[in-house]
Amino acid sequence: MARIATERQGDILVILTDSPPVNALGADVRQGLAAALTEAEPDASVRAVVLACKGKTFFAGADIAEFGKPMADPILPVLADKIEATEKPVIAAIHGTALGGGFEIALACHYRVAALSAKLGMPEVKLGICPGAGGTQRLPRIAGTALALEMIAKGEPISAAKAKEAGIVDRLAEGDLVAAAVAFAREVADLRPLPRASSLAAPQDIAPFQAFRERNPRLFTGAEAPVAIVDLLEKTAPLAYAEGAELENKVFVELLLGEQSRALRHAFFAERKAARIDDMAGDTVERSIRRVGMIGAGTMGGGISMNFLSAGIPVTIVEMAQDALDRGVATVRKNYEATAAKGRMSAEQVERAMGQLSPSLSLDDLADCDLIIEAVYESMDIKKELFAKLDRIAKPGAILASNTSFLDINDMAAATNRREDVVGLHFFSPANVMKLLEVVRGTWTADDVLATAMALARKIGKVPVVSGVCHGFIANRMLMPRQDEAVKLLMEGAMPHQIDKVHVDFGMPMGPFQMADLAGLDIGWHRDPARIESLRDALAAEGRWGQKRSAGWYDYDEKRAPTPSPRVGMLISVFRAQNGAAQRAITAQEIIEGTLYPVVNEGARILEEGMAQRASDIDVVWIYGFGWPAWRGGPMFWADTVGLSNIVASLERNGFEVSQLLRAKAAAGESFN
Repeated sequence: MARIATERQGDILVILTDSPPVNALGADVRQGLAAALTEAEPDASVRAVVLACKGKTFFAGADIAEFGKPMADPILPVLADKIEATEKPVIAAIHGTALGGGFEIALACHYRVAALSAKLGMPEVKLGICPGAGGTQRLPRIAGTALALEMIAKGEPISAAKAKEAGIVDRLAEGDLVAAAVAFAREVADLRPLPRASSLAAPQDIAPFQAFRERNPRLFTGAEAPVAIVDLLEKTAPLAYAEGAELENKVFVELLLGEQSRALRHAFFAERKAARIDDMAGDTVERSIRRVGMIGAGTMGGGISMNFLSAGIPVTIVEMAQDALDRGVATVRKNYEATAAKGRMSAEQVERAMGQLSPSLSLDDLADCDLIIEAVYESMDIKKELFAKLDRIAKPGAILASNTSFLDINDMAAATNRREDVVGLHFFSPANVMKLLEVVRGTWTADDVLATAMALARKIGKVPVVSGVCHGFIANRMLMPRQDEAVKLLMEGAMPHQIDKVHVDFGMPMGPFQMADLAGLDIGWHRDPARIESLRDALAAEGRWGQKRSAGWYDYDEKRAPTPSPRVGMLISVFRAQNGAAQRAITAQEIIEGTLYPVVNEGARILEEGMAQRASDIDVVWIYGFGWPAWRGGPMFWADTVGLSNIVASLERNGFEVSQLLRAKAAAGESFN
């Protein structure tokens, strides 16, 4: 329950909000703020008001749970207008984050004082909506059109220092923020007229709009909210504040009621649900992870290590040969230095991270590690042998983890005498960038091991999802039918670039064949050039291993830009002739049904088998693992919008064995989410 307290500091009234965890602007907070302002207005002993928050942050946004429901008075735009209309100066004291509705409240205040570490932003676009409490009108008037476009249409926050440069923040504070805000309030208490953002002239320059569109073409591919936001800002630029605010409200409501906003809000809550383990006691105590061991200094091992180093956790990294170890450590440094060159790290931070990396050629040096992760060659025999060695080396209570993409965690655990300490940690490549982490729960995995893995994942900036043990877990198991069915469509008349274009138009970052080339067609290949059992075998046998060889399903230039390959077209024709399938024109809808409906079907099987906790977890896996467009909500949410009965009918028509869960839900008119 929110607590709104008032505190007098001489002639300054401090209104202090305490509504954990993020001081969201729910109904009780809005009502408390309005009541406190109403009480302060006629009090002659109050010269100015400071709005501040307890906890880790200023108002971090509206209460998303209220979206789409009748909202209690005062609604946020009314509260913002009430703050701005107050006849005494109102100063926002900002720490942590002022986001969305919280930032709009700050903009409605007459002045803003911010902690140096604060961040301010309008991320509403990431929920498929625009700001709805005057933000699209106040921000351009204060900071100009160019910055308003960047902040509202992209949804990325800015630092307090940048906000000060832009005129959004009036003063930066070191030390006690509330004391600084109160001192500032006394300085401005008698200044009139009060600076009200709605009274400022709107910027008339229309040049930034087209320039912004041209600079950010991908922002406008498929997603409705960025388009609507830029159009809104452009249309309201010449209007008076009241007219602009009225149009803002209209666009806000239209977007809020749209399918894309519903999908994005589903994705928002799905990510938070995924962190919960349904059958685990809430008082499960996590194990302490002070040092991590990494076996393998290749692309995955180095990338995984960077996650822990960046979070301040020391890593001992082990390789079998000195040259491989040196190469791996050099790659980690190169990656960090590239980040520093982009201004995202300082040179000191690079050296601090590298200083926590201990290279070794001996597994024995992992004896003091609390978590040991292996990222060696994907062979069960090799991994079982390794786990048996770790069983003898690792200290009691150490967690043993595999980064396997497909293999059975239980088989690895069975090679040890500490089966309860074994868990899967499936990172996605590049491991230092991709946010998804599949946490694979083995039959014997202890609850505290699973809880530790989930908490540690969040500490290193990952989005963790629990998976059961099955071939490919959630992500790769569902990806396989998409890839297989894409190849089948080639035999019927489609071409790789056609199929990939349909997927990119759908909103994916790349199609099945582009993804295969990126991963490498040699992965999983039997490596016998004389054994040609599939089209992929034929490509691999010719050395067409993908981007790394400048040839795969596509031909690549020196910048790795793809073009359709005449050689691949010829090989497809050969296999079509051998296959004997009748050739026909393949439509975009057939490609969607043929490659994505089987993904949904496999997801339903995963739920049937209990390999995923909930349908929304599967959506999180695809959004963060494969770049499924969040504005489509993930494959299971998308299936609900398509209609499960339509998917079942298509699968049956194309000869698929339909999941019993999918069939039952379709028959009952139910949905996954």
